[in-house]
Amino acid sequence: MKYNWQQKDWPEFGYNLSGIEDILFAFAEETGHISGLLKALPEESQADAILNMMVAEAIKTSEIEGEYFSREDVVSSIRNNLGLNKHPDKVKDKKAQGAGELMVAVRNSYADSLTEKTLFAWHEMLLRQSKGISLGKWRQHEAPMQVISGVIGKEKVHFEAPPSINIPQEMQQFIRWFNDTAPGGKKEIKKAPVRSAIAHLYFESIHPFEDGNGRIGRALAVKAFSQTLGRPVMLSLSQTIEADKNAYYSALETAQQSNKITGWLHYFVNVVLTAQIHAKQLVDFTLRKAKYFDKFKAKLNNRQLKVINRMLKEEPKGFQGGMTAQKYISITSASKPTATRDLQALADMGALIVEGGGRSTRYVLGI
Repeated sequence: MKYNWQQKDWPEFGYNLSGIEDILFAFAEETGHISGLLKALPEESQADAILNMMVAEAIKTSEIEGEYFSREDVVSSIRNNLGLNKHPDKVKDKKAQGAGELMVAVRNSYADSLTEKTLFAWHEMLLRQSKGISLGKWRQHEAPMQVISGVIGKEKVHFEAPPSINIPQEMQQFIRWFNDTAPGGKKEIKKAPVRSAIAHLYFESIHPFEDGNGRIGRALAVKAFSQTLGRPVMLSLSQTIEADKNAYYSALETAQQSNKITGWLHYFVNVVLTAQIHAKQLVDFTLRKAKYFDKFKAKLNNRQLKVINRMLKEEPKGFQGGMTAQKYISITSASKPTATRDLQALADMGALIVEGGGRSTRYVLGI
């Protein structure tokens, strides 16, 4: 079997958009809705929504590759790099620091042309804590670059990338394609999801680095999106991909067997629409949270505020199991009578809603 890069039409990707025009239209509508919702937020809440989206992308793009970071470290890294902290927070996990740094770099430079120097800088940011990796340079090893699954002795090769000797030329061609398809370019692709889908597939098929190709490839997909839209995209592509990694890898493997990529576009555009809907839900929740605080914040004591903030960290999916008196005590170190009194006061003012009764009494946010 020949892979896409071994075929005569590489890298002339062929596709038909007739089956996904409705999805592309729905995506454009959702993008407009999000833009309107975001503008309706107070400045602080806008920053909060954008930060949460960047954090989700940084965490989930790493989880796809089997790396798990603490949310606190990623938040600190992104806030530091956005200049939101007067005094930079200490980030314990340096890999999380690199992941956050990359998210900010991609967002801040979305409109810039792509260069080899940019890709090398991203690679160094992401993997500077990894041992035995040649940073900021294309792979050079003679062994084949293969995507493999299975135990030793029973491996399955899903894909083999071009040999290392071909990488400088392949990447020169890729960078030229990326810039030519940007707004105003010779081969401009006007539909952001389509350009993003091709950029990701094209880069992953070259697999130019020793490590980090998946994460940098998804960062390129975000850059292509933002550049084509003319503003930083408000969605987490990786969060949606990570929810069904098997479908992602299966779609990618199939797409790398041919340069006719209509099937890949169908997969990717649906992922993007789902990601955009999730983003709209997050922005909508951020708006409701701002209104919630306007209504209740002045009425809360320090213990109650601490608990409400802890519950809000789990939204919009919800605080697992609801708040109970025992959990309240654990979070605030309050006595049982104080916890019961505080919770009842929160329920009376409508900040929390009571569910169940007796020993099963629990409280959820009235948001």
